[in-house]
Amino acid sequence: MLGGDVVAAWEVALSDGVYTVQFAHGTTTGKRIVYVNGQEVIRKDWMFKLVGKETFHIGKSNTRATVNIEAVSGFAYEYTLDVGGKRLQSFIANRAKTTKTWLLSVDGHDYRIVLEKNTMDVWCNGQKMDTVGEFADDGTETNFLVGEHECCIKAASSGKKNSSIHHFLLLDREKVAASAQ
Repeated sequence: MLGGDVVAAWEVALSDGVYTVQFAHGTTTGKRIVYVNGQEVIRKDWMFKLVGKETFHIGKSNTRATVNIEAVSGFAYEYTLDVGGKRLQSFIANRAKTTKTWLLSVDGHDYRIVLEKNTMDVWCNGQKMDTVGEFADDGTETNFLVGEHECCIKAASSGKKNSSIHHFLLLDREKVAASAQ
């Protein structure tokens, strides 16, 4: 159960899911509590030092995260979150380059599919998928199943020099729009 001293909250999108991180800080008692998806992962009561850091791990990959507590003036504090050794904003920007995400609804179920471009690992709703990779005339194909449906992530060059590789998802041979997350 979340306490009344929650002073900051962040959403962290990893390959295995989107995690909500909340931080409670009792500025009179020094209490520090970190919640991940509503579950308490750190609790420290009666801390005499009101500034500092709390480090914990998120997700199946045990991604390191740190809440930073800094005094800005008097009894005002600033809270920032580092994920994977980077400020959250930098982490998000880097993930936008290294992953591609699709949100889709199939047979009444919602799916979040994430491609990790550097490893070509595919995650669906928090589970790493069994995939089969193949070379094709226009690039590569990574095939897997979502329920009874055939999925294929195609990787193809844009055809322009110094341009990146484009990834797109086919569900039963139909193109699916990518998500911003």
